[in-house]
Amino acid sequence: MTKNDSRWVYSGAEQSCSVCHGDGLEVYRDGSRLGARTCTCVGECALCGGTGFVASGEDRSDPVRRCHCQHLKVRIRRLSESAIPARHDKSTRVSFKPTNHAQTAVLARVSSWLKAYNAGETNRGLILYGDVGRGKTHLMVALLRDLIVQRGVSVRFVEFSHLLADLKSGFQHRQSTSALLKPLSEVQVLGIDELGKGRNTSFEGTVLDELVSRRYNADLPILGTTNYAPGPSTGVGVANAADVDSASPDEWDEAQVREEAATRQRDGSGRQVRRTVYARAFDGCG
Repeated sequence: MTKNDSRWVYSGAEQSCSVCHGDGLEVYRDGSRLGARTCTCVGECALCGGTGFVASGEDRSDPVRRCHCQHLKVRIRRLSESAIPARHDKSTRVSFKPTNHAQTAVLARVSSWLKAYNAGETNRGLILYGDVGRGKTHLMVALLRDLIVQRGVSVRFVEFSHLLADLKSGFQHRQSTSALLKPLSEVQVLGIDELGKGRNTSFEGTVLDELVSRRYNADLPILGTTNYAPGPSTGVGVANAADVDSASPDEWDEAQVREEAATRQRDGSGRQVRRTVYARAFDGCG
């Protein structure tokens, strides 16, 4: 196996494979989420014969160690556990086609963040903000997928309103906030889609504040998307995805138009949530 600045490749896969492109894993739709499995171009490991273990030395009494082929299995498992929605099975950096300078700049910022990421060290997060239907989620998902495949890190995707619904359901079953947020607090990289989306209640602000605080204190980064632009007092660099999507307004469907109108209508009542988003999340993002 090798890794370079462009992409991670698996030596047991066919580099010319049209399915995995040398990564060794095939991404597919598994119900409502993405799944992953070993690509059909990958044969039995020549080193371990499929056992997953190889000798650590030449002597038969030497202990065994995990074979390098297990790195692929880790990536497959982590992609399947990432909770990335199935609709984003084609969302990659390669499939994102910038058509103007703004799109090119945001894509470059995302790629730069990925290149600079180092597991186990301090990594500032990244927030993509802009209007509805501009490709923010596409780019965040692409970044999460690359983190798994290229770096082998654990990631989790969560849509903010779905998180709130899961929490409320958990409360009904007498689960604590701490237990419900624990998986999201400990994963290496967390991607939160639609930050601040909802009715902008104090409950929503409290949930977001606790989650961001936990990850901030644990020195774990957050990737996020939001329709709200940062206030003038934040002073941090973020990727403005307002012009990321190549779709023109004429190509937006009716639901997108309604959502954008609703977002603007909520602007006044959403100030408290925005303060939480950008006071906490943006403090840890660059």
